[in-house]
Amino acid sequence: MSRNIVIIGSGFAGMMAALGASRLRHEKGVSPDELAITVVSPAPALVIRPRLYERNPEQMVAPLSELFVATDINYHQGNVELIDSSASTVTVVTTDGGSAVLPYDRLILAAGSNGFTPPIPGLAEFGFASTQLEDAVTLDYHLHGLAQKPASATRNTVVVGGAGFTGLEFATEIPGRLREILGEDTDIRVIIVDRSEHVAPAMGPEPRPFIEERLRALGVETRLNVGISSLDENVVTLSNGERIETSTVIWSGGMRASPLTAQLSAECDKLGRVIVEPDLRVPGQSQIFATGDTAKARSDKAGNYAAMSCQHARRLGAFAGHNAAADLLGESTLPYDQPVYVTCLDLGPDSAVFTRGWDAKVEISGPQAKKLKKEINTVWIYPPAADRAAAYENVLAARTVDF
Repeated sequence: MSRNIVIIGSGFAGMMAALGASRLRHEKGVSPDELAITVVSPAPALVIRPRLYERNPEQMVAPLSELFVATDINYHQGNVELIDSSASTVTVVTTDGGSAVLPYDRLILAAGSNGFTPPIPGLAEFGFASTQLEDAVTLDYHLHGLAQKPASATRNTVVVGGAGFTGLEFATEIPGRLREILGEDTDIRVIIVDRSEHVAPAMGPEPRPFIEERLRALGVETRLNVGISSLDENVVTLSNGERIETSTVIWSGGMRASPLTAQLSAECDKLGRVIVEPDLRVPGQSQIFATGDTAKARSDKAGNYAAMSCQHARRLGAFAGHNAAADLLGESTLPYDQPVYVTCLDLGPDSAVFTRGWDAKVEISGPQAKKLKKEINTVWIYPPAADRAAAYENVLAARTVDF
């Protein structure tokens, strides 16, 4: 009798979960008829979310169909709207309103995360989000449309809400993007607003001087210890009363896990992530694993937890897929670990900073780090070739190799 692993999501965690399960199935000599692996998502593609701050965001998509065929992974198009853990089924709804009920023996929730939009007056109507492909394309269309407007401070000013990783990458990329659109001599103004005392607060003090120097070199202004109180189509008002004329506000103020986590009757953290067991199983629901941005998973013995990042999602996915298949095949599951944490923060056209560890010790900066960032963004995080051996080598490396 065939058994089924259903994976919700084809992002970094979902893709790697499917490959991880497929690899163990192949290693154990089990046929796809005996153990079916099905990925459910709106499209058979991986959105390269870490690159959505760059130019041409519509190109930041990698197809997965051929990779799935090469590794005997099924694909079902649609959005999962209901997880029925008592019946071990998921209900999938398609864009045309049709629906299907898929049974599972093991379920992997890899539905990712969405940007968090707080109830700031005017933000939903006049702001631009930064974390989903559709949002990035909409922002790019808006930026190009500015060329049709008369020159003014409002047109030429961009406010970025959030001085974290995403906000900094947008803020340091925008000056070059806008000058390409509006002209190299245009007086571009970019302002980062954050309630924190420092930029990149989560990275700690060591990389901060380098980041601040790069912001100054690019002419990016900061407003710290202050928040955005409201905005309309032409003005942002800050919590200290300052008014900034702008028609472009980019919000990058945090992420929340897929709302599907709320259907699992499990304890979640403040970001909506399921607090999982060491092997990524959902407590009290032995048939379900959560991974990627939907899981709060301890990553090392020091008590650190995986971040909502591509780096963690890939490894989390590889473990989740392996463990779901292992559980069905009578093999031992593996406790997730990721003792090495690195970051590579893009800081404009010719600079970046690479750090290692949760205390963000700087290892490389400047042009050398920028070269590494380009390699990460254009090679490392993309799907493996549509070849069984290459795919299985890639997923094994994601689970076993540290930076």
